[in-house]
Amino acid sequence: MGDTGGAVTVAELVDYCQTQARLLHGHADTLEEEAVALLADIDDDLATVRAQLDEHESATTESSPSPPSPDTTRTDDALADLEAVEDDLAERQAVVKAKQARRTAFEDLATDYLDLAETLAAETLPVSTALTRVLEFERDRDAHTYFDDRTTLLETAAKSGK
Repeated sequence: MGDTGGAVTVAELVDYCQTQARLLHGHADTLEEEAVALLADIDDDLATVRAQLDEHESATTESSPSPPSPDTTRTDDALADLEAVEDDLAERQAVVKAKQARRTAFEDLATDYLDLAETLAAETLPVSTALTRVLEFERDRDAHTYFDDRTTLLETAAKSGK
């Protein structure tokens, strides 16, 4: 963490927790942007489907002044197309919900890291106690699962055999 001959300070642990929180907030923001983009795509697709249905309905009504004869082939094709669109929309809505849930989890962990940083900064603790709190915090919350490209203190401690 710092260049103190291998020993860390409580201030460095506080900084570490704040950095982790910033990274988590950044990832949460990215997930939110992705979810918003997916929702916009879904809205665009729904508008397209509505327009196509309106066109189909007006073409059917305008083309035959007498009661329309059922064209089952066209109706079956249209129904199959609608079912495919519905399935696709449901799948994309599930992706949006998953992204939103993941975003919430990232935000919650970020808030918890900030709370831990505040606690460590406010208390006069020996470094070993502060480090133990950070390690237990990361273990209890499976923090390593939130960082694809970053090693947590817990993972580092586990690798070094502490």
